Amino acid sequence: MRIEWINQDAKPGMSRRSFMKAGAVAGGGLVLGFVVVGGNRFAHAQQPAKPVFEPNAFMRIAPDNTVTVQVNRLEFGQGVQTALPMLIAEELDADWSQMRGELAPAGDQYKDPNFGIQMTGGSITMKHSYIQYREIGAKARAMLIAAAAAEWKVGADQVKTSKGMLLGPAGQKATYGSFADAAMKQPVPATVALKDAKDFTIIGKPTRRLDARAKSNGTQQFGMDFKPAGTKVAVVARPPVFGAKIAKVDAAKAKAKAIPGVIDVLEVATDGGGRGVVVIADGYWPAKQGREALALDWDASGVEKVDTAKQMAEYRALAQKPGTPAKKADTSKLAGAAKRITAVYEFPYLAHAPMEPLNCVIDLKADGCTVWAGSQFQTLDVMALARATGFKPEQVTLHTQTAGGGFGRRAVPTADYLVEAANVALAYKAAGKSGPLKVIWSREDDIKGGYYRPSHVHRAELGLDAKGDIVAWNHTIVGQSILTGTPFESMMMKDGVDSTMVEGMGAPYDVPLNLSVHNTKQNVPVLWWRSVGSTHTAFVMETLIDEAAHAARMDPVAYRRKLIDPKHTRELAALDLAVAKSGYGKKALPKGHAWGVAMHESFSTVVAYVVTASVKNGAPRLHTVTAAVHCNTAVNPLTIEAQVQGAALMALGTTLPGAAITLKDGVVEQRNFGDYTVARMPDMPAVEVHIVPSVEKPSGMGEPGLPPLAPAYANAIFKLTGKRLRTLPFDLAKTAKA
Repeated sequence: MRIEWINQDAKPGMSRRSFMKAGAVAGGGLVLGFVVVGGNRFAHAQQPAKPVFEPNAFMRIAPDNTVTVQVNRLEFGQGVQTALPMLIAEELDADWSQMRGELAPAGDQYKDPNFGIQMTGGSITMKHSYIQYREIGAKARAMLIAAAAAEWKVGADQVKTSKGMLLGPAGQKATYGSFADAAMKQPVPATVALKDAKDFTIIGKPTRRLDARAKSNGTQQFGMDFKPAGTKVAVVARPPVFGAKIAKVDAAKAKAKAIPGVIDVLEVATDGGGRGVVVIADGYWPAKQGREALALDWDASGVEKVDTAKQMAEYRALAQKPGTPAKKADTSKLAGAAKRITAVYEFPYLAHAPMEPLNCVIDLKADGCTVWAGSQFQTLDVMALARATGFKPEQVTLHTQTAGGGFGRRAVPTADYLVEAANVALAYKAAGKSGPLKVIWSREDDIKGGYYRPSHVHRAELGLDAKGDIVAWNHTIVGQSILTGTPFESMMMKDGVDSTMVEGMGAPYDVPLNLSVHNTKQNVPVLWWRSVGSTHTAFVMETLIDEAAHAARMDPVAYRRKLIDPKHTRELAALDLAVAKSGYGKKALPKGHAWGVAMHESFSTVVAYVVTASVKNGAPRLHTVTAAVHCNTAVNPLTIEAQVQGAALMALGTTLPGAAITLKDGVVEQRNFGDYTVARMPDMPAVEVHIVPSVEKPSGMGEPGLPPLAPAYANAIFKLTGKRLRTLPFDLAKTAKA
């Protein structure tokens, strides 16, 4: 991988933050934090934001010269607990071996500097914190230099730094830790020049993760591992139909309470207006056995019972009609087009299915509550917990725990699993009991528990002229909105169109796309899923472009280059790099293998894939994946490689038989990995990742590797079978002739 760097000599503005000194904390040393001036734009959209004055520290230099960085995001596999300390270490001139990373608790000072809430999502960490964290390191270095210069009675320009050491003009030498307290007395610089990229020694270098050893030897504590002394375990029997209520519970309680270790069985409010039953016990096993002993009657008379087969039939019918306009273009040339392509695509609900199911610990006391959870949405979660418990937000303490995956499920605007935990704690308190409770979801709870990627139907009509150019494109998308009713609706819905539903449609191709949407309402909780709308739009776009190339009798790579607007230089660069590194069109493939190509931009990053695949006895197999990534400046190339490899495997999972959530009479039919397919190690192809050199500020990396994999795979299968795949997961028995 080869990276070029941006010149950062220019002094960034301080529009959203200002630095200030904080008092010494445990261990002493230099502490730096910042104040968020913008406040919470989601919570106070109608009110002027009030400045936050408490300066919780972002960085601490201890006397032993270790540097501890507070990471204001959730670490759940994407590598932020290493990448953010790398930014500070670079500007601080720290010794990387002395860097440490800790997950910050919920706090106003840890809010995203652009969004005004503390969150992890949308692949924004590097994009939004690249300058923020570098400034923290640079200002701390300036204060250390000023302190040493004062002690040594020399000019600040005569003091140099290197790997955590201060170096004076007469041979003076001292550790940062020895000057940390003195540095605290120095004024925080209003501005500071950041390093030129040519001087980087840490940013851009493949760097092993700070948490790799702990995760490899089993000592890493995840949220599921955390259990304070005296904690009881709670499991909830939730309604089988979303929003249903418990009808009878008294007789069932006695059976559950007869299980040794069960402490109490209580009725509790669940998400979406439902009512369920919680079993509280000394540990998970008795709580689970107690729940299994319950024979519950449910009342679902007042809620819709979604049926997947009926829903998809309704969606297909709706897709025949124009919806709310999202993009307008002339479609008059469809009727007289030399060639026409008509296609209907279907996408199912998808569960997030992280390896660590949902869980949290809650301790409800008279003066507030404390929660430990792997939260992606700390700010919104604190507000939701405050509403649920009746406390003020400042009486809610949320400790961020390392999580074993999330893919969006831990970033729920309703904070469903945390509010449910609060309801459990309130019911426990009402029963005269107290103490911390750990609410644990089983794998079955997680699969059946809602907040899925919505199901969608696309209908497309393309018209091509005699030269193979697309002269008209009429397109309709049907599905639920993930924004309706959330704090993001006012920001991200425009003229009735959910922007996440249509993201990725059209660009970078110069095509006359007429796009409309139907936002349906279904009794199925839905949410963003890794790469959000691009999970389906990329598949549709990249298979249709491939199909148009075939109709035009052109090579699919050449056809893409022809359609891409020249201003989209990043897409062209990624495509060209993937083609060059893969040997596409030049390297001979084994008999029965074929190339597939796709590319897509999501979260400001472009990923192009060139893959090879085969089909044997009706079963497709993905063999190799060559990825080219344009994410601008690559902070840690190892992280980027891992993110693309993981995203590619997750995307491959969406193509496998059984990778769908279906409902019958309102009940989710899948329960566990036995009937909800995810990709496994034997499915993993050989993946090579290449990074396009860039001198721009970093863009997102957590999600962009997912969208183009499935269409590249589908395009390879077409070359082998002559049939177009219109559904995810793949169904080779249900294909369309090109």
